[in-house]
Amino acid sequence: MIFNELLDSIKTYEPGKPIELVSREFGIEQKNIIKLASNENPYGFSKLVEETILESLKDINIYPDDSMYELKDAIANKFNLKSENIIIGAGSDQVIDFCIRSKCTQNSTILTSGITFAMYEIYAKNIGVNVVKTKEITHNLSQMLELYKTNKPNIIFLCTPNNPLGESLDSGDIYSFLKQIDNNTMVVIDGAYQEYAKYKDIKKSIDVKKIISEFENVIYIGTFSKAYGLGGMRCGYGISNNKNIKTLHKLRPPFNITSLSAKAALSALKDDEFIHKSIENNFKEMKIFENFAKNYDIVYIDSYTNFITLFFKENQSSSVVARELLKIGIIVRDLSSYGLNAIRVTIGTNEQNSIVIPCLEQLLKEL
Repeated sequence: MIFNELLDSIKTYEPGKPIELVSREFGIEQKNIIKLASNENPYGFSKLVEETILESLKDINIYPDDSMYELKDAIANKFNLKSENIIIGAGSDQVIDFCIRSKCTQNSTILTSGITFAMYEIYAKNIGVNVVKTKEITHNLSQMLELYKTNKPNIIFLCTPNNPLGESLDSGDIYSFLKQIDNNTMVVIDGAYQEYAKYKDIKKSIDVKKIISEFENVIYIGTFSKAYGLGGMRCGYGISNNKNIKTLHKLRPPFNITSLSAKAALSALKDDEFIHKSIENNFKEMKIFENFAKNYDIVYIDSYTNFITLFFKENQSSSVVARELLKIGIIVRDLSSYGLNAIRVTIGTNEQNSIVIPCLEQLLKEL
């Protein structure tokens, strides 16, 4: 069978290995496996979400409310906006796809940083879009501006904080950058980890209402998969002016998230205490990894997320480290597929980290 030839140049996205697969492959009980590869919230999710899901099970034979009014209204209230400024996606990934398909056709161009969220490129190449990247692996707005001037991209993606590396742009620098971009170039600001960045440094925090009010070409996207602990529910959102959102809605399939996902997200928004505690614990535990890196002279990126990127020396292979950890039931993300000799480690609980760090130390001694 002959498939669409555009798919030939696309690498399949590789998520972190699931616990079930590692259990089967290495014969380790699932309860003894520590998954720190996909940036899930290790503290789970709010008790309010659990109560809501249990209560909502009786209605799963009924299609969800496709207007998703309650959830959109709650997100709008969070950002002091209106529900007409919101679109809901099956994860923020789906909103990324909406943005690309709404703005690009074959031989259009998108611009990203050197290393960033892989789905920008995958969705773009699905429809024959060219992908231009900065030489700098992290976000370098000066390089982006030069490439913008020479390539005239249809969309610029700013992932801040950036996945899979962890760095974050100052909001003031983003505003200055946007003022130099014409109104016909869409700028997508991916704020999947903004809750973490805002906690660590207010200068990294995006004022969503201000930015979409001042720049008609900006679309902000967020997710419930990270700080809110709802990765398994696949619920994300996009925010922009009413005209842009109306256009994106033309691409949204009906009932694109489940009723359980919508209700879980709605309940998650009500529990600020859970979110605050999760993020507070995240940065407390991150110091353990930072100290480990300093003790072993390992370069790391100052992270504004719930993960840390560790770069190894030439004689220390990230692939070997990741594979050896996997054999003992510790799942991390090997970044060799990005051309980096590095691993990305989700910041776990204190109990998990107290197991992982000694294992990493032992491995480095053996390499």
